[in-house]
Amino acid sequence: MSNELSELEKTLQRTKKEFLTTAKRATKELDRQRKKLRTEISRANARAKRTRAQLQRKSERLASTTATKAKRELRKQIRGLEKMLDGARSDAAQLRKDLAPVMDDLANASDHLSHALHIDRAMAKVRRQLLGKPARKKVTKKKATKKKAAKKKAAKKKVTKKKVTKKKATKKKAAKKKTARREAA
Repeated sequence: MSNELSELEKTLQRTKKEFLTTAKRATKELDRQRKKLRTEISRANARAKRTRAQLQRKSERLASTTATKAKRELRKQIRGLEKMLDGARSDAAQLRKDLAPVMDDLANASDHLSHALHIDRAMAKVRRQLLGKPARKKVTKKKATKKKAAKKKAAKKKVTKKKVTKKKATKKKAAKKKTARREAA
């Protein structure tokens, strides 16, 4: 029985170690993907910002120029820049959508990792069961309410007080003797 128990414990330790390494690896990979998507989002936002600035400059130029040919040219460029701006916005939106499941997977992986780290409790429970030790008894609600009621009754009972006057009188006498000795000295 003890050989089987030790083999089971070794297998459990090995499985726990493999699970922990897998969970850590998955967490690192998901974190790397999250960072990558965040940088792509920031790049898309910067691209959109640059395009917006270019669009504003072109529209200001269009307002200042009067030639029709220049106006046509600038309008063409403005349309192209608006398309680029829309594309950058849609890219950023898509990247945000892609980031959401990665963040969910990362949260799930970290939950699994925390569960794996607390597997020792489960091992102790299995060990107790295999050795035949009884599990801890749970206090039912009825027993707990009975105990509370008994405590309340005990607290409500009046306790008779002992007289302390004798102690006070002896303390006063001792204090008078000490002062009398000091005065005599």
